[in-house]
Amino acid sequence: MESNITPADMDLWTEVPEAPTIFPRVGYSIISFLMFINTLLSVFNNSLVISVMLKNPHLLNAMNVIILSLAVSDLMIACCGSAIVTLTNYKGYFFLGDEFCIFQGFAVNYFGLVSLCTLTLLAYERYRVVCKPMAGFKLNRRRSCQGLLFVWLFCLFWAVAPLLGWSSYGPEGVQTSCSLGWEERSWSNYSYLILYTILCFLLPTAIIIYCYSKVLLHMKKLNRSVELQGGRPSLEENDRASQMVFSMIIAFFICWLPYTALSVVVVTAPDLEIPPLVATMPMYFAKTSPVYNPIIYILSNKQFRDCALEFLSCGRYIPHGTQTGSLVMAALQRSSRITSIPSRIQPV
Repeated sequence: MESNITPADMDLWTEVPEAPTIFPRVGYSIISFLMFINTLLSVFNNSLVISVMLKNPHLLNAMNVIILSLAVSDLMIACCGSAIVTLTNYKGYFFLGDEFCIFQGFAVNYFGLVSLCTLTLLAYERYRVVCKPMAGFKLNRRRSCQGLLFVWLFCLFWAVAPLLGWSSYGPEGVQTSCSLGWEERSWSNYSYLILYTILCFLLPTAIIIYCYSKVLLHMKKLNRSVELQGGRPSLEENDRASQMVFSMIIAFFICWLPYTALSVVVVTAPDLEIPPLVATMPMYFAKTSPVYNPIIYILSNKQFRDCALEFLSCGRYIPHGTQTGSLVMAALQRSSRITSIPSRIQPV
């Protein structure tokens, strides 16, 4: 019996790309499953935050406009990052082509930077409201939108630069996702990566640490002053507000700090042999950051939690107990109003 396979068919058969062997096939399957769960949680959680805020305009105060922007950028990370690597790990290699690899690297880089810089903006606005109430500063939605416009444009510059030749995008880790070309050896790439690390990670980190350390010290000093004057400091509300924001920041840095550290090591020590698993885990661990912010926000905020439950139950949920009347972040705004009391009132 003669075979119907022609030499042309044999050529086509031999040209089919095979999955890379730098990582066990079971490892790709495990990563694909984990990223699938991560994608579902990220999309659901951030979509819920966005939907609830848009459905309840009274929630959109100046500070929550910034948190809404954070949810949008986190949602885009999930759609452009986690969802794609779920498919590529299922296949065992990046099968979508070079152009799509560049797109994914750009998207994850851009929206990841937006998330970090949005957290930085959130910290700075809290610092100005709480620590500088006498400087004529008033936080409103217009100012929040102006700050967010700067954040999105600033991050767009650093994400577009590799597309124009200053650095590049390419496969990373076990070759199932794409990011900046950390392993490219050129002065152009080095100059980009050095400035990128300083301005897009180290500087925002320093601003966040400085602003929130000042806010914490100021709140403790304020509560002590109010207590000495016979007042009753709102310690519980202030603590809840601080815990919510700090939890968001810590979760973000736990996700992104290993990735940044690994990237710096790759740049500064190109001859260092890094096992595939060690090189891969920080990259995919960083893509879990969009899961945590909505969870922290929902669990820390009774008013938003009630609105979310009402939204999910199609209006059948009825909140029990008294409403807070404002978001947890309003605690810090009340603190800033107390600090506007004339300084002639001295502690007894």
